[in-house]
Amino acid sequence: MSRSPSFSPRTESDTNVDPESVQRWIVAFCIIRFDLERGQLIEECYPPGCLTPEEELDVAFSSFPDSVSQHHNRSSIHDCMFFFRVKRRGSFVGEEVSSGEKGPKRKNDNEKGRDSKYLYGFVFNRQRHDERLKRGGEQKSVVILSHSPYSSLFKPLLQIMGPLYFDIGRKALDCIAASVSTWASPLPGQLMELPIGNATLKVNLPPVHSLSFDGEVSFEESASSMAPLLPTNQSIPYGLFHDSDVFGIFKGILLQLWLLWELLLAGEPILIIAPTPPQCCEAVSGLVSLIAPLFVSVDFRPYFTIHDPYFAHLNSLQEGDTFPPMVLGVTNLFFLKSLRNIPNIVSVGSPAPNSTRLPFASRASTGRISGRPEGFNFPQLNLKKFSPSSLMNAVKLRRDGPLCLMTEHKEAVWSGYIPITKPDTSILNRLVDAGLSPRVEESMSVVNNEILRRHFLELTTNFLAPFGPYFRANTPSVGSSPFVDPPPLPAFDADEFLGSLSTRDPGKFLSKRMKSNWLDLYRRFMKGHNFKPWFQRKRAVAEQEQYRLWRQARMNADIQEFINKSSELEVVETFNSIERHLLAEMQQDKNSVDHSKASYHKLKGDLQAVFNVLPKDMQHLLLMNPERATLLQ
Repeated sequence: MSRSPSFSPRTESDTNVDPESVQRWIVAFCIIRFDLERGQLIEECYPPGCLTPEEELDVAFSSFPDSVSQHHNRSSIHDCMFFFRVKRRGSFVGEEVSSGEKGPKRKNDNEKGRDSKYLYGFVFNRQRHDERLKRGGEQKSVVILSHSPYSSLFKPLLQIMGPLYFDIGRKALDCIAASVSTWASPLPGQLMELPIGNATLKVNLPPVHSLSFDGEVSFEESASSMAPLLPTNQSIPYGLFHDSDVFGIFKGILLQLWLLWELLLAGEPILIIAPTPPQCCEAVSGLVSLIAPLFVSVDFRPYFTIHDPYFAHLNSLQEGDTFPPMVLGVTNLFFLKSLRNIPNIVSVGSPAPNSTRLPFASRASTGRISGRPEGFNFPQLNLKKFSPSSLMNAVKLRRDGPLCLMTEHKEAVWSGYIPITKPDTSILNRLVDAGLSPRVEESMSVVNNEILRRHFLELTTNFLAPFGPYFRANTPSVGSSPFVDPPPLPAFDADEFLGSLSTRDPGKFLSKRMKSNWLDLYRRFMKGHNFKPWFQRKRAVAEQEQYRLWRQARMNADIQEFINKSSELEVVETFNSIERHLLAEMQQDKNSVDHSKASYHKLKGDLQAVFNVLPKDMQHLLLMNPERATLLQ
């Protein structure tokens, strides 16, 4: 992301807003105040009426830290940024919802591929401490709500919008909305330059295969299936949350990253505890980013509170009940007691020091850019040296269990899961320790994140490679007819797949990094929540690509050459095949697709050419069908 060093809002005459253009990117802008008497209140929601009453409650409760940071100075301002993910629910006032419909009908909900099941809320929270105010302070949050997890866009947008709102008030929403309404439609997987006031946001959006799937394969996703397995340009995201600071948030438990990767790959439930919302959402998003390019199907909540309606279900689970596949990021230690059934607990981050925080506009001691709020950015510490004492500490932590966090925060992982993947110490040795050099801290963090993300991208890609033959599109062989139906993709059988895989080793990359029981990881993956949606999506993409290849072959086929070398029976079969394809193109032609029209005219000419060489008695027989006679006019 890059932007100009200053930002100026548009003038009144420039703030014309096209609501439909805004909603290609954003569901709503909300201003939420914490009222001492009435709790969380939505003061502004732009555009109005876009949230149900239930959703307003969910958004309001998710937009504040669980507790106010403690500041000992007489008057201070503390800003932080984080994001959450909640399910859409409820219905609008006066709206009739049929019994078979699970949620409310939305305005402007005609955008293909948009995730209408969840809302992502990106929060700029300001806590103002002033002893002259009631209870010594106040809180307010600026929230961007979207269907899309475009963290690389909404984080920098919040860095502009949050302070701007506290400077000029409600007018800031109009200014930002006016800029957003000028943006082109989102182009997943591409670099976009988006004007905002007198600034420009340059963002790489996540690829389409990492976004929600509605059963229809987009052209962009079909085209991306032909891309190389590993990117040559590291700035190109291959999954969600490519901008997350994996190294910064997991630096205290780097050896456990391979265990965490495996847990998420297999769809195991994970509870992540951190002292602050920015840290817990960074940990959740960082973990999700590690399994790219795999599509994430497990429910993940970067910042989860006891007010979330799903908490009641989780809290009701009895001992022995299976915990649903989820990744929960929390700051409230109450979850340690209420969610005792969750088998994997991760503690990350560092609690805020008791010393006085610097004001928002001052320069942080860690060397961060002046004027940035806390959140999505972590100071780097010296990489921990692995020693016998650290091993003893790990054993003690395991013995004490996660409830030891009730008295003191520690970075650790508690899990009964036995990993198959071994930590790659050669990767850890390549990481740069920039703790003693704050001036190069930020750039070194970028380097470390690229090293880690590249490694786990290779790890995931190599792990998924054996499934490749099931997604391989067939093309017509030389001399064969492109008018017949293409052969189906290979049928998948889990037992046959594992049997075939057991006859060969997992490949050089995986064999160096996995134990001898590596086949068990494939069994866990195929039983987990991520496998089926990912496999079905990849099959749909392959089938779409195969359809495109055969359709192009029909466009390029010389029908006369094919007729000359075919028998009479083959010519009849070709006529029937062309007729079937022509009817399919006529159905697509109703949508006025240009390439459908071109294919329609080509097939109609081919049908006439084949008809002309058929025997006269057969021609008369075919023309007895009125629909077929219309095609041959």
